[in-house]
Amino acid sequence: MNQLQLFLPCAAGVEDFLAQEVHEITGLQGEDLRVMRGGVNLRSSWRDAMRLNLYSRLCQRVLVQLHVGEYRNEQDLYEAASNVAWEIWFTPKESFKIEITAQHSPLQSLNFAALKIKDAIADRFRFKTGIRPDVNTQWPDARIYAHLTTDTVTIYIDTSGEPLFKRGWRQDTGEAPLKETLAAAMIAASGWAETIYEEVEGEEPSFAPFYDPCCGSGTIAIEAAQIACNIAPGSTRRFGFEKLLPYQQHVWDAIKSEAAQAVLTPAERENIQIFGSDVSFRMVDFATRNAERAGVADVVQFRGGDALQRMPPCENKKKNGIMIVNPPYGDRIGISGVAGQNARRSGGRENAQQNGRQNPRQSSNYNPRTGDSSGDFEQDNQSDQPRFGQRELAQTENAGLEGSEFFPQLATHWKKNYAGWTSYVLTPDMKLPTKMRLKESRRVPMWNGPIECRLFRFDMVAGSARDKKPE
Repeated sequence: MNQLQLFLPCAAGVEDFLAQEVHEITGLQGEDLRVMRGGVNLRSSWRDAMRLNLYSRLCQRVLVQLHVGEYRNEQDLYEAASNVAWEIWFTPKESFKIEITAQHSPLQSLNFAALKIKDAIADRFRFKTGIRPDVNTQWPDARIYAHLTTDTVTIYIDTSGEPLFKRGWRQDTGEAPLKETLAAAMIAASGWAETIYEEVEGEEPSFAPFYDPCCGSGTIAIEAAQIACNIAPGSTRRFGFEKLLPYQQHVWDAIKSEAAQAVLTPAERENIQIFGSDVSFRMVDFATRNAERAGVADVVQFRGGDALQRMPPCENKKKNGIMIVNPPYGDRIGISGVAGQNARRSGGRENAQQNGRQNPRQSSNYNPRTGDSSGDFEQDNQSDQPRFGQRELAQTENAGLEGSEFFPQLATHWKKNYAGWTSYVLTPDMKLPTKMRLKESRRVPMWNGPIECRLFRFDMVAGSARDKKPE
């Protein structure tokens, strides 16, 4: 187990950020760390696999590559799986599950392909031990992944268990909340974690103020707070590798102890300024409870309020703050607050909601790495997923009067009251800067599940705040 081939899948557009994170966690670089489409390949140890599960904020899973070879039919898949030494990974007492993805595979049925791989594993155990392990499609002890291209099959065993975006602290949510891994990617793209101030005149170092004016259940703000406090994202959850044979309890205890010792003390957190607000007071309550479970209730402050009326949450003479926003978007949402009221007065949709937010963001089995949707390295068993093989197209054109009023008003509010701040907005609408009458200084491609988005950076300068000269 000293040398393993690992693959870390991530959301499309996040690969470079993930590679940098892996380098910081493991120290790997060069040929040992390669950026791929939809993830990162690396040569590392079993210990590093456990550390990546604990520390990585950006990857979806940590997969160990067990086989790669050519195939032409289902029988070739059976032979490939039969040649893997499954008995060194788990015993017949553990249940397992096969999940399969494909890119231009010539096979007629992926379900049948998965069945052949399952039979190969079960037959090998029956030949070696006389016992055939059980299959559990809901809560397996071991998850096995197979990826098919035109002529190549790659087989992995999963060390993560539940997808890594499930941190364990988010129990109160709205509809289809933003995944924690994507929230962390937005923060990484902003460079906020690099804004820590050097100690000056005896003061403790601090980060630039951080603010999410459409915080929902608090995912972005809580991720930022955990980053500032050096809290490992996997510190409150369990992992799949704990049920695999290479697992050693004392090694894992030492890794967790190291992570716990790195967490900032209450005194060291005093200069961290992180804020969130939402028009729905129900979501603010959810965010507050989530922050308590995440161990950052003393760092992040949540308030209710309309994003079009909220003033800067703090003053900082050393450096202006950063805003990161994942606003609701598309024709399926009714804007609340001032924008929603104005839209209804001017003849907007009758069903625009007075309170709360409807979020069109959905999870899916669509795999941007392969361009296929016949399964993914992270399956959430959602009932509202788009049709396999389809990209979800967010409705941004003529998305209702509410949306047409909200974003211009938001931009005006920012220019008037947030001069000097830097804002990042994640949206599927490529024309959003034009609608906001702002010029972006940077755009970063990112995928929100099946939705292709851009993370726009806007550097706020005073605009609407300028008083007109008297005639």
